[in-house]
Amino acid sequence: MLSRKHVFPLTIVLILAGVLILAGCGGGAGPSTAGDTNPIKIGAIHDLTGATSDVGTPYADGLRDYVAWRNANGGINGRQIELISADYGYKVDQAESLYTQYVQEGVVAFQGWGTGDTEALRTKIAEDKIPFMSASYSANLLDMEAAPYNFLIGTSYSDQAIIAIQWAKEDWAAKGNSGMPTIAIAHHDSPFGQSPVPDAEAFAKANGMDFFSLAMPGGVTDYVAELAQLQQAGADYVLIQNVSSPAAVLVKDAQSQGMKDEMQFVCLNWCADELFIRLAGDAAEGVVGALPFTPPSVPVAGHEEAAKWLEEHGSSLEEKGLHYTQGWWTMAVMSEGIQKVLEEGKEVNGENIRAALESLKDVETGGVTSQISFSATSHKGNQSLRLFKVEDGKWIQLSDYISAP
Repeated sequence: MLSRKHVFPLTIVLILAGVLILAGCGGGAGPSTAGDTNPIKIGAIHDLTGATSDVGTPYADGLRDYVAWRNANGGINGRQIELISADYGYKVDQAESLYTQYVQEGVVAFQGWGTGDTEALRTKIAEDKIPFMSASYSANLLDMEAAPYNFLIGTSYSDQAIIAIQWAKEDWAAKGNSGMPTIAIAHHDSPFGQSPVPDAEAFAKANGMDFFSLAMPGGVTDYVAELAQLQQAGADYVLIQNVSSPAAVLVKDAQSQGMKDEMQFVCLNWCADELFIRLAGDAAEGVVGALPFTPPSVPVAGHEEAAKWLEEHGSSLEEKGLHYTQGWWTMAVMSEGIQKVLEEGKEVNGENIRAALESLKDVETGGVTSQISFSATSHKGNQSLRLFKVEDGKWIQLSDYISAP
């Protein structure tokens, strides 16, 4: 039997042993510390087979290749990144399931994809305190009360549309037209497609412009009926909030129906890419793009590491395209926040990564985007973009950086 004087020391030993056992359980689910040499777990979901896989695949390749490149170059302050990821086929329920699984496996940050799933997850993300970046630039994700752990790298869809409308107003006047143009937006029939519509409509009407919105049904072979509606509405400028394939069908149909010269088409982020040009062919000529990310057809310093990596692995940035660059730099900015946590000697956990990201100011991406800044009151990292135009089968720069008014 133990004497009383041995009970307290033994209790301490047992408690400490219990703490050590708990810290070693759960497949690494406990918080990472600055002194760890274990990999930093980051979760991700990709659309490789779903409705947006045409743009989702190169984005995923860029994100994964950045991790491979970073690990090959020493990781983040000597720590390797362990990316745990899967294809979710653009299905919200599958995204929620994978997110929950990866959080249980100990991820400290997450890379998402679509608007529907990112918005559906934002409450859980806030509860779990998991910093979350995705390829969705929905303005709904900038609500600091509802989405305090979501961060946007790209210019929001709303700001993209507003910048495009402001340019349309100026372009209309520059061409000697009187009055105001009629603005239309043809959009994917989903939360992603609908995201910029209310803000675009409010801005257009506040500036004396008529506005018309039209959903683009999926799985169709032509948009002749939708073009007739746009023509009836008197659309002078048609913003396209959709991915490359349907956008290409729309402008090809406009050309075949003799409507292309009646309307100026403006692709927002997800259809202003190389795939759109390949699919649309000659009909792509003259289409304007609102691009938060610089395409490979306009080389900048921020393309160089990715281009070199691809060349070493039998590919090229021209082949992969600008969405590859989006994925690459989204992961790069997240890594910048994690690096700051390690440099400050803090635990690598969600709360500290969020605080580190919020302290990032004027992060340079080598001209791929405008400078990235976050704060404790705003996770809108980038509110400017440049306009590009298709000429001779390539996106060429049309403007310098423009911020939403």
